[in-house]
Amino acid sequence: MSTAPGDGAPDAPESAAEEATTPGPFDQLAPTTLVLVRHGVTPHTTGRRFSGGLGGDNPALSEEGRAQVGETARWLVDLRDQVDAVIASPVRRTRETADIIAAELDLPVEEEAGFAEMEFGEWDGLTFSEVARRDQAGLDRWFSDMAAAPPGGESFVAVQERVLAALERVLETHAGRTVVVTSHVTPIKVLTAHALAAPLDSIFRLELAPAAVSTIAFHHDPRSGARTPSLRFFNALPPGRRTLRDTGRW
Repeated sequence: MSTAPGDGAPDAPESAAEEATTPGPFDQLAPTTLVLVRHGVTPHTTGRRFSGGLGGDNPALSEEGRAQVGETARWLVDLRDQVDAVIASPVRRTRETADIIAAELDLPVEEEAGFAEMEFGEWDGLTFSEVARRDQAGLDRWFSDMAAAPPGGESFVAVQERVLAALERVLETHAGRTVVVTSHVTPIKVLTAHALAAPLDSIFRLELAPAAVSTIAFHHDPRSGARTPSLRFFNALPPGRRTLRDTGRW
């Protein structure tokens, strides 16, 4: 028998091979589970524009985006009894996403700046094509070097450092509990790569739909103090949106 994601217990292994790779014995402390929700669409999302953190245009959710988040929030009601907190990136679209979810779960919203989107600096609000016309060399560096940053913005390495620092704060504050975190494409991909021990540039091989849910459980070994992450699912959509046509739309 397996349990629902985010219920505070690891899934029982279904085979000897799975048991051998399941993080730790079942008598350990309850895992700390992050239910990661990407924000719904904004005008920048549908326009395929760079949309960063607090340093950019900071657009609000569109009506479509609010509807997407509403569907996800109603889906997450199944976890109401297990969720300890709703944590939001302070960026407008993620805070609005958190407010919608928190209203369904009857919880207040905490903010964690470390989960904000990458700052794109001078590229914020522009499309890829517009950036390529203005700064093709900079765009090429950004794709080839994870330490390269847009003019006035952040590199992927810098984002990884602050996202993982925020993760540590959440794991300490909400140890053994389930929390919903509303964030953005880059931080959620960074957390996914971290959970899989994948190189940072693997984020280019992941796609994430608006208002999609990804879940990572962090199993704590009280003997060693180590935390072992386990990716439970990635880019999951509420039943009504489970369609191959509902892609990330960047």
